[in-house]
Amino acid sequence: MDLHFGDSKPTDDERAAVDALLGPPESSWEGADRSDADLRWARGGREARDRRDLLLPGLHAINDRIGWLSEGALDYLCRRLTVPPSEAYGVATFYAMFSVKPRPATVLHVCTDLACAAAGASELCAGIEARLGLGSGVSVERSPCLGLCERAPAALAIKAGDPVRTAVSAPATVHDAVLAASAPDSAPEEPPAVMAVPQAGSDSLVLLRRVGAVDPSSLDDYRAHGGYTALRRAFELGPAGVIREVTDSGLVGRGGAAFPTGRKWQATASQPDHPHYVVCNADESEPGTFKDRVLMEGDPYALVEAMTIAAYATGAHQGYLYVRGEYPRALGRLEHALAQARARGLLGDDILGQGYAFDIEIRRGAGAYICGEETALFNSIEGYRGEPRSKPPFPVEKGLFGKPTVENNVETLVNVLPILTMGAPAYAAIGTDRSTGPKLFCVSGSVERPGIYELPFGATLGELLELAGVRERLRAVLLGGAAGGFVRPDELDIPLTFEGTREAGTTLGSGVVMAFDDTVPLPRLLLRIAEFFRDESCGQCVPCRVGTVRQEEALHRIVERTGAAAADDIALLREVGRAMRDASICGLGQTAWNAVESAIDRLGAYE
Repeated sequence: MDLHFGDSKPTDDERAAVDALLGPPESSWEGADRSDADLRWARGGREARDRRDLLLPGLHAINDRIGWLSEGALDYLCRRLTVPPSEAYGVATFYAMFSVKPRPATVLHVCTDLACAAAGASELCAGIEARLGLGSGVSVERSPCLGLCERAPAALAIKAGDPVRTAVSAPATVHDAVLAASAPDSAPEEPPAVMAVPQAGSDSLVLLRRVGAVDPSSLDDYRAHGGYTALRRAFELGPAGVIREVTDSGLVGRGGAAFPTGRKWQATASQPDHPHYVVCNADESEPGTFKDRVLMEGDPYALVEAMTIAAYATGAHQGYLYVRGEYPRALGRLEHALAQARARGLLGDDILGQGYAFDIEIRRGAGAYICGEETALFNSIEGYRGEPRSKPPFPVEKGLFGKPTVENNVETLVNVLPILTMGAPAYAAIGTDRSTGPKLFCVSGSVERPGIYELPFGATLGELLELAGVRERLRAVLLGGAAGGFVRPDELDIPLTFEGTREAGTTLGSGVVMAFDDTVPLPRLLLRIAEFFRDESCGQCVPCRVGTVRQEEALHRIVERTGAAAADDIALLREVGRAMRDASICGLGQTAWNAVESAIDRLGAYE
């Protein structure tokens, strides 16, 4: 490893931001006062290299305090962690929420993705920029999905300082968004998480039953509503018993891959290599997805309990919770929940007096859709660019830090609680034989009551849209988000199961359901999907890096031309789409053509 540091120096604020995270430097090699230190040796060099995983938190610390990452700040952080500056620069430039060029301390992220685009995001951006003008001290950035689709259009203001301040405006108006950016502390408070749950209070709810019924900041309230009953049951069953219950329940991953959770846990638990890790993927960045955000904001202790059960079952003593950088309220709720759980003996060296040790660290993402892929997420936590790894080896063998790792998303983990409290047979009786249990659906777009809906697997798309109040003149429904596929208004009898959507030639994905009426220009929507994948491609493999660009270029040309020229570009799209699907390393490239293909074939988008 060749370290080349520059001559740039950090400011006092930049140095303080790094030292607040890492502690004061121990040697002049790390940047300590040289008056009483010897530069010929580096005390703690090996320990510093072992802290490479603190690179991402260090970048956040600087960005939160200053608003951007200067050469001097990056250089100082690299000295502290013994990381080559070139590598740290590669990491810093990988994430959309960081900037290595000077910018104002306040950044206003305005979502221009699918739900917000349909709700007038372009006009909102133009109005905000006209109102602020030049020299306002606010950087307005068009952003991919902020996970606030039920309140589209949405904006997120981040004002750097000590402490960093944030404010959300959703549904955003020009006035409210400008207020959020100029005076975050004076912006209207966000509505409670329960406002995103139209079914709140229904006796049929399983996963969402506590959202709105409990105070998300109160551990006592959570326990009064059945909290930690599942963990006590897990200790009674033992690790093998917990895995058996999860396996018998038929639970499969809710992030889109639908891999059996019990098999994943068993494969991790059986690995002789130690330590084992548990990772919760809370980096939901699929346009149209916001269910994990609602669970974390409305029922954070449930996730802490579920991660503890997963760790106990798989023999892990350390967990990592990777949260979207665009979710400041969820982050605050989880930090509070972890602190309370530690104080009450529900995390730490002796959980519930059972002699079992487990703790959780939060890692904050910084705006990279690709980090939703499990191995890219591991790289991100370890302090590297969030690029997917080739498989095999699989994470259950060599995952985080090269050790056996079980990775699940928020919804999957929270399902473990009712499995243990009601028993596997009762849980498996919900839904269908092949898709068991309840499922959360994120409904947005042209509906009267957007939000999170909980239904048993097997309900039809039409039944779900009827609950949400679908509007007249329905043009199309997008299932699975940008990586999913469109269906026609006459296909609403599709059963919402993994096998049902597959047989219908589409996908359930993570549960995104976006309805669009005939006022939404479909070609522009497809172009936005192509722009999204072009922006979010990590660039590691040629099929995705080049294919997403060619896809966007072809869609631009199709909008401008008709006839034979458009037919040629559609043929090109099919060829590029097949290459991405067959040869891309990960699911991003493999699914980047899905929505466009379905719009052409099922909707006749360009006829």
